[in-house]
This record gives sequence, C-alpha cells and structure tokens, in this order.
Amino acid sequence: MSASSITSRIRCLNKTQRLSAAGVSAVVVAALSLSLVPAHAETPAKPQTEPQAASAAPVAFSLDAGAPQAKVIQASLIEQHSTAEQLVKAADEVRAKQAAAKAKAEAAAKAKEDAAKAEAEAAAKAKEDAAKRSTEVTTRSEARTPVYANNLDGWISEALAIMKAKGIPGSYDGLHRNIMRESTGNPNAINGWDINAQNGIPSKGLLQVIQPTFNAYHVSGTSMNIYDPVANITAAANYAADRYGSIDNVNSAY
Repeated sequence: MSASSITSRIRCLNKTQRLSAAGVSAVVVAALSLSLVPAHAETPAKPQTEPQAASAAPVAFSLDAGAPQAKVIQASLIEQHSTAEQLVKAADEVRAKQAAAKAKAEAAAKAKEDAAKAEAEAAAKAKEDAAKRSTEVTTRSEARTPVYANNLDGWISEALAIMKAKGIPGSYDGLHRNIMRESTGNPNAINGWDINAQNGIPSKGLLQVIQPTFNAYHVSGTSMNIYDPVANITAAANYAADRYGSIDNVNSAY
C-alpha cells in the first residue's frame, strides 16, 4: 500500500486511530533529526587564527544506511506502516459490518411490512369471500322458497309443508277429502244451522272449525284469521291429530 493511499484512508479513521497513525509521522521526523548530519562533520575543525567570512554555501547532509539509528528508523517505520494498515483494515471491516447490519435490518423491516400487507390482503379477501358466500346462500334459499297457488291445491300443499315442519300428521288425500265434504272447497263457508251455530259458535272455513277449537289448536306462524285457508287447514289437522291420530282417520263430521 502506498503512503498516499494510507494518508487518504486515514481521513476515514476515528480519533484514536488517527492519533496512532500520526505516530508514524512523528517517528519519521524524530529519526531523521537524529540521523541526518552535515557531510563534513567528521573532519576536525582547524583552529581559526583569523576571522573568516561566513560561508553561504548550503550544508550537505548524508544518511549512513548502516548506522544503528538508520536500522532503528527502518524497523520503526516498518512497524508503524504495518500498524497503519491494520487500522485502515479494521476501519474497513467496521464499515462493512455496519453496512451489512443496516442492509439486514432494512431487509427484515421490508419482510415484516410485506408480511403485514399480505396478511391484511388475505383477511380482506376472506371477509369478501364470506360475504359472497352468505349472499349466495341467501339467494339460493330465496330461490328454493316455494310459491303456492292461491287455490285449493296450493292451500293444501302449503298446509302440508307447515304440518311436516311442526310434526302434524296428514296427507293430501286426507285433507282434500274432508275439505270437499265440509265446505266443497269454499274458504268462506259458514254453517248457520248445526248445534254449534245454535250455540252461537258456528263452524267456519274449509274444514268447518269453530272459533274455540281454532284458537286452541292454532299453529304458530299462520294467520290468526279463521277464514285463512292455510291457518284453517293446519288448525283442523292439529285438532284431528290430537283427537283421532290424524286427519286421514276422519271420514265424517268431527
């Protein structure tokens, strides 16, 4: 490594390292001061009997390479040069470690940021998918909701679906047969001549149910209007199930 290269890199050292490197210059200066002597210094001075004019000629210095001082200087310079190189190398290693640590920290921070972003995106997608599935289920459920015709067939079919959900026995044939006998399929039919009518509680609706029986056996979820076809059928079937086991077992006035 050249002296100029070391000098330029010393600028990058810290205070302690600069002081150590500066020792090189101090040793060089001191050593040169001890080893450089005038070229004529070994010649004994002659006694001066007369005043002589001061010589204006420059003084020549020489360095004896074999002198002990020269060897000491050489060894010291080699040692100090090695120390300076070690300081520069150590400084380079410190800077390299700091750069590596900084790069590692930045990579870790970026990885953490990317992971958080990916997690947030996954959570948002999961929420969106759940909402989509919920909408699809609702749509399918609505699509499966049956639409019953507003006629005798539709009333019986709807009543059977409710009866099945409530655990009330009965069949289409059993309901239809009794309805035709009791009201001929007229949901507004009313009996004004039998014993119930004479007692002030006439039979009403498709299956000719009196009001107290309708109230007692009304099926939740249906209308409270005794003339409502579905409410009338389900209440009558519920009563027949309790009294006869099933509306299918009823073949006459009940």
